[in-house]
Amino acid sequence: MESEASEYAYPVVGEIAIDLFVSKKHPGVTRGHLAFLDQSSNLVFRINPHSPKSLPSNNYKKVLLDASGEPLLSIYRYRNGLWKCYKGDSNEEKDLVFRVQRSLKTLTRVELEVFLTGEKLEDSTCDLKVRGFPFQRSCSIYRDNSLLAQTSLMYKLNQLFVSRKKFRLTIFPGSYDHALFAALVVIFLNGRK
Repeated sequence: MESEASEYAYPVVGEIAIDLFVSKKHPGVTRGHLAFLDQSSNLVFRINPHSPKSLPSNNYKKVLLDASGEPLLSIYRYRNGLWKCYKGDSNEEKDLVFRVQRSLKTLTRVELEVFLTGEKLEDSTCDLKVRGFPFQRSCSIYRDNSLLAQTSLMYKLNQLFVSRKKFRLTIFPGSYDHALFAALVVIFLNGRK
């Protein structure tokens, strides 16, 4: 019996799934803007949309900020369905982190292909895939056949109507930076347009 108990040790912090709660209502965040909160309702990330008037007519920009307001990633959407994400508040090619191309768009379903940059700037194979249903706030982020992160609505027992204003982003262990997944969720929610 002793040897059986030692085989099932508690997981260490880096080996458990992390939940971030995404909401449009949080003190300190402009009403209607997305905020990513931890389980104690502390702000982790927030989205700062920029006015389309300040950008060329074919661009749309959002900035992923950390809790202190520092820009982590700048997300640009182009009219051709392409998204590009840069480090900080940059839009220079040397700071490109990833690009996203919509591979499927139906009335209810969206699929995105994510191309991470680094040493392989011109590689045409996608690194991650995002699949799901934006209206239901439901998507899954995959690398090959491995599930890396997933969003879901917040259900309660005996609840007839489930609000879409707050949902959960679960990030599974052993994957990429949490800011990358937050940026992909923002793109996914806006990818149906």
